[in-house]
Amino acid sequence: MIIRLEQPKDYRDVENLTREAFWNVYRPGCTEHYVLNQYRTNPNFIPELDFVMEEGSRLIGHVMFSKAEIMLDDGTPYPSWTFGPISIHPDFKRKGYGLKLLHYAIEKAKEMGIGLLQMEGNIDFYKHAGFDLASKMKIHYHAEPRDSEVPYFLAYELIPGYWGNREGTYCPPKGYFVADENPKAFEAYEATFPQKEKAFQEGQLPQFCQSCGMPLTRIEDCGTNADGSTNFDYCQYCYKDGKFLQECTMDEMIEHCAQFVDEVNKHMPKPMTKEEYKQMMRQYFPMLKRWRK
Repeated sequence: MIIRLEQPKDYRDVENLTREAFWNVYRPGCTEHYVLNQYRTNPNFIPELDFVMEEGSRLIGHVMFSKAEIMLDDGTPYPSWTFGPISIHPDFKRKGYGLKLLHYAIEKAKEMGIGLLQMEGNIDFYKHAGFDLASKMKIHYHAEPRDSEVPYFLAYELIPGYWGNREGTYCPPKGYFVADENPKAFEAYEATFPQKEKAFQEGQLPQFCQSCGMPLTRIEDCGTNADGSTNFDYCQYCYKDGKFLQECTMDEMIEHCAQFVDEVNKHMPKPMTKEEYKQMMRQYFPMLKRWRK
């Protein structure tokens, strides 16, 4: 087994590897291979920390790193870093290869003077590489309540004392949302790969309609594309035959959804008033694909 820097000749193979590694893991299908494809020309990309892993003559793993930042409570951006996607081919998962690749890359990051990493992942795996809950370091996640202990948002201080007693909020680099921001370009790119079936399966992250926030748990919940295929981003009440069923503003959608607060309260630990529900949606909806600026 060897670990080396990625080379241009590896690009397509690495993207295919990444697609195989993430397909239907966190959501139906995946976008991580497109993030990688676009990120190599992103100014935040760190080519010195772009590694592939080989077993024999077979490429089986890859990881890349990126510059990031944390917005301190006083409004000052503070330098930080992140990594991912990290990919191991399905044939080689659960055999220790991912941890070996990550340990190697982190040591190289330390040698470069990188002081702090944060990322979204499973603490049960990443704790073995030195990560812990970021909330313990007073690093908040942009998409969650400030006082919450976010179980999937992790951090690792590579240089002791680098973060100190600061407090701030982290948002993933913009380049990680490239598939959402350029859906047609992503669809054209995805069409260059062999077709694979998208599916809901156990262990995926919760999926929500990117227009109204409705939970998506079954094919039947989803809308349809112009060709009649399933659209996994939008629900059947918002999207049909490749078109939105309501032409409205985000505020109008919030007003529409507010009438269903009693149904929402059936799944909430503490019932909300209609105004509380609308306030929650005002904070959440700007992160949905349809309303993201």
